[in-house]
Amino acid sequence: MTDLLHHLHESPLVEGAVLLGFGLAFVLFFRRLGLGATLGYLVAGAVVGPQVLGLVGGAQSKIGVAELGITLLLFIVGLELNPARLWRMKAEIFGIGLTQVVLCGAAIAGIVAATGFSAAAALALGLPLALSSTAQVLPMLQSAGRLRTPFGERAFSVLLLQDLSIVPLITIVAAMSRNPADANGPPGWLLGLYTVGAIVGLILAGRFLLRPLFRLIGHLGEQEMFVFAALFTVAASAAVMELLGLSTALGAFIAGVMLADTPYRHELEADVEPFRSILLGLFFLSVGMLLDLHAIAERPLFVLAMAVALIATKAGIITAIGVAVKMPWRGALALGLLLSQGGEFGFVLFAQAQRGLLIDPEAASLFGAIITLSMATTPFLMTVTRRFRRAPDGPAQTREAPKSDGANALIVGYGRFGQTVAQMLIAQGIPVTLIDTDIEMIDVAGEFGAKVYYGDGTRLDLLRQAGAAEAELICFCIDGDQLSRELIEGVHEAFPAATIFVRAYDRRAVIKLAGAPMEYAVREVMESAVMMARRALDSVGVDGPDIDRAEDQFRRNDRERLRAQVESGDLRAAREVILTQTARDVGSREEART
Repeated sequence: MTDLLHHLHESPLVEGAVLLGFGLAFVLFFRRLGLGATLGYLVAGAVVGPQVLGLVGGAQSKIGVAELGITLLLFIVGLELNPARLWRMKAEIFGIGLTQVVLCGAAIAGIVAATGFSAAAALALGLPLALSSTAQVLPMLQSAGRLRTPFGERAFSVLLLQDLSIVPLITIVAAMSRNPADANGPPGWLLGLYTVGAIVGLILAGRFLLRPLFRLIGHLGEQEMFVFAALFTVAASAAVMELLGLSTALGAFIAGVMLADTPYRHELEADVEPFRSILLGLFFLSVGMLLDLHAIAERPLFVLAMAVALIATKAGIITAIGVAVKMPWRGALALGLLLSQGGEFGFVLFAQAQRGLLIDPEAASLFGAIITLSMATTPFLMTVTRRFRRAPDGPAQTREAPKSDGANALIVGYGRFGQTVAQMLIAQGIPVTLIDTDIEMIDVAGEFGAKVYYGDGTRLDLLRQAGAAEAELICFCIDGDQLSRELIEGVHEAFPAATIFVRAYDRRAVIKLAGAPMEYAVREVMESAVMMARRALDSVGVDGPDIDRAEDQFRRNDRERLRAQVESGDLRAAREVILTQTARDVGSREEART
């Protein structure tokens, strides 16, 4: 057995397979219980780590690589910060959100200090506990259909401010560091100048280097180059900050903000998301491996009491803030309970505090267990909030639901066909997200005030990033014969709430798409051809009623032919139907003459 474990520890491939296998099993199990992926990763890491099964070692080295997942997460947070969206939600974000972080952080730090920790340690432990779990709360709101309600908007605003506060919290913890290696760094005023200079430099690089780079890659149409460029952007911005002794997370965040208002936002999100998910999962696995289970077992009452205090404190403060901003008390209490748990970024900040010698490993393990326990209560607290939300709310809940950046309709393909569809939807006040791969078309559309995002709209991951999960309509207006029945089935399965419309190139395309779960397929030239035929008949003196009868007869014949072709899957199958229709039409005309 000892030899087997030794071989496991010496083989990175075997260790990777064990980590992935346990992570997959525990995440599926915890998802099934409604407890979220983060808890699954933490428990899986604890089980395979040195204190239980001992199957995998070297947690410190793995967490160093996995912290790139945190950097990628901050990049995606930056990408989400569209200036127009921030401005629309400014009251909730910088009112409710900022107040919550400050008050909860101060109150929890005070509680931690009362248990015997120093002031610096209390801040390093208490401030991170003010943050809630975005990874748990947002998917729950989305699956419950509440993300785009006024209640969901407020919850999202608080979570967004918490995500934004990570950068200053990392800076605060770094400033309190007692590590001699950090003490040899530049003084605080010089770090401040470095920070300002680096931010300005990154902004200029984004405008004059990154945007032209992504535009060039878009012209080339090389998908893998987009992935490379996205990862290079994150790595380079983080590396610049690290060389200056600053937060790598801040660099990635600024890089995301630089690109948030570009046409490449959704493509970048879709490309980076898989790497973020894998590395973030590895980070939580490593945190689980580092948990000191013996220290937790020695002080279970402390962990339980602090978890209860954390939940009660955050729920009480958030409820009070909600009531203060004129939320109905039921909605305010529901918001407080929903955001009362600790969050995944607590593990990040605890690790940094430990490196800065502000807390010892035992304290990091104890408070990691407190976050884990509080997160385990989230599904049950979510159930309680539903009961509160069933009661009628006051005027504050009657506002229009927030419109996300991809709100009600997605239009894939913004050529002459897609432009017509989009303009008619927009004219009726329907929010639309436009996706195309033609860089020149995107540039021209931007000159006329239309916001078109770059990307391949037949990719499910890109559609998801563009808001397909919340969309009511998905209209494929792509030129040519690019769509298949399998693609439409995949889109319908991934986004069942959306009604799908398809632009079909010709009869062959309609036959190929037969049976796909779509509302309607429009042959791109049929209606214009029918209109031209009507005008032609009118120009040679055919009466209006006769023109209508000719159109009705054509459409009836066309449906019969198309039905025969669809049933057989062959264009030639309509030959007998055409002959029968021709004979019938000739007979009808002769009968009309007599």
